[in-house]
Amino acid sequence: MDKTTISLTLNGLSDTIRNCQKCVLAQTRTNAVPGEGSPNSLAMFVGEAPGADEDIQGQPFIGKAGQLLTRILKSVKIIRKNVFITNIVKCRPPGNRNPNKSEIDICLPYLEAQIALINPKIIVTLGSVPTKCLLNRDEPISRVRGQWFLWTGGIKIFPMFHPSYLLRNDQTTPGSPKELTWRDIKELKRELDLLKSERDVN
Repeated sequence: MDKTTISLTLNGLSDTIRNCQKCVLAQTRTNAVPGEGSPNSLAMFVGEAPGADEDIQGQPFIGKAGQLLTRILKSVKIIRKNVFITNIVKCRPPGNRNPNKSEIDICLPYLEAQIALINPKIIVTLGSVPTKCLLNRDEPISRVRGQWFLWTGGIKIFPMFHPSYLLRNDQTTPGSPKELTWRDIKELKRELDLLKSERDVN
């Protein structure tokens, strides 16, 4: 499938998501938030659900946590528009609570369709909810972050702390969440550079 076809198909999927009425979150949302970014991205970033700012504007990761994510990416020269950013659940849960299992189960096929269309080499799960969902594991994010896991179709999953967690834990001492995230984003950049080199050779 060529780039234009992929983009058009993703756009159609996004329209379907924006009009979705499959779960109760459709009754309280302002906008569904399908996701955005490059359809040719090697990496897809997956959070748990939109927040208040995202709900208002219909775009992922644009509030304080999203702004921090942009800075994290920029720190290792990853251009935000060159990756794809989305969430497990596409509508904001009331009060920014975590999405429940029913909401995740109903919405997950949308994410699976996005993954199938984009076919990223790496999925970066941001926080516990998407990590537990995709890896089907119950360990806390602090135990699995910064590790590589092989997933369906040879895709690698790389868990990281959610930026909102970093905002609540803003120390930069050795072993702190921010310092560990700095290690993780450098490791992600190293792997992306290797993948780009392989792609350029082939």
